[in-house]
Amino acid sequence: MCRKIPVPVVRAIQARHSVRTFKPRPLTPQDRDRLAACMEQLDNPFGVPVKVYMLDRQVAPVGEKLGTYGIIQGAGTFLGVSVPDTEMAPVAAGYAFENLILEATAMGLGTVWLAATFNRAGFASAMGVPTDALFPAISPVGYPAVRRRLTESLMRAAMRSSARKRWRELFYEHDFQTPLAELAAGAYAVPLEMLRLAPSDKNTQPWRVLKVGSRYHFYVTHRPGVAREERIIKQVDAGIALSHFHQTVLELRLKGSFEHRPPVEVACPDNMYYVVSWKMEE
Repeated sequence: MCRKIPVPVVRAIQARHSVRTFKPRPLTPQDRDRLAACMEQLDNPFGVPVKVYMLDRQVAPVGEKLGTYGIIQGAGTFLGVSVPDTEMAPVAAGYAFENLILEATAMGLGTVWLAATFNRAGFASAMGVPTDALFPAISPVGYPAVRRRLTESLMRAAMRSSARKRWRELFYEHDFQTPLAELAAGAYAVPLEMLRLAPSDKNTQPWRVLKVGSRYHFYVTHRPGVAREERIIKQVDAGIALSHFHQTVLELRLKGSFEHRPPVEVACPDNMYYVVSWKMEE
C-alpha cells in the first residue's frame, strides 16, 4: 500500500511553482537532513524500484560538468531520480519524484523539473546513476530568490507556465467527445483539479482522464511515432499528474486502487496512449 506523504498535499500542490533563480546559499543542515529523510521514505503504487539522489555541486567529483545551460542560477544542491528501464518505470519516476518535490515545497524550498536542459552525462556520473538505468530528470533545490531574473520571466511567459487547460479539455465521461462535468466527478473533483495543476515538460499538459462507470482511466497524448525519449518524458509527466491525483485521494481518504484495465468498449484517438486506471470503491 502506497503511503500518503506527510505534508498537506492540496496546500503543497497549490503553493508549488517552478523556481529557476535561487539565493546563493547552501541548504541548512536541518533542511538537508529533512530532505534526506523524505527521500528514504519515498514509494510508488506501481511496484517499481525508484532511486533518488541529492548532490551538492561543490562536492561533486572533479571533472564532472554539472551544467544546466544557463537555466538555473544560484542553486548549489540538485535532486535526481533514476529507474530501471522497464514498463511503468518512467511513470513511477514521475510519481515518486513529484512526491519529493511536494515535500520540498512544504518545507518552503524551491524546485523545478529539468528533463532536457541539463548535462545528463555529467549529472549521472556525479550522482552515481547506473549506466543501464533511465535517468529522466533532475531538480535544483534551495531557497527562492526574491526576484526572478529577466531570463526566467521571459521563459515562463513563453511557456505560459502559470496557464492550465480547462476541465473540458482534459477530463471526459463515457467517451472522448463528452466532457466530464465537475458536478459529475463528485468527491473526485478535487483530486482531478489537483491533477490539472500538475507541471509537465514545456507545460504541454499531455494528460487525459476518461471516467467510465466506477473507473477513471488515465492517458497521455503525443504524436504517433515520436522518438523514444519523448515517449519517456510523456510517461514521466503522467507520473507527476498521478502523484497529484493519488496523493489528494489519500488525503481525502477516498477508497480505491490502481489497476491495468483499459476500457475496450471506448474508441481511443490515434494520439492517445493508455497508462493506468483507478477503480473507485465504496
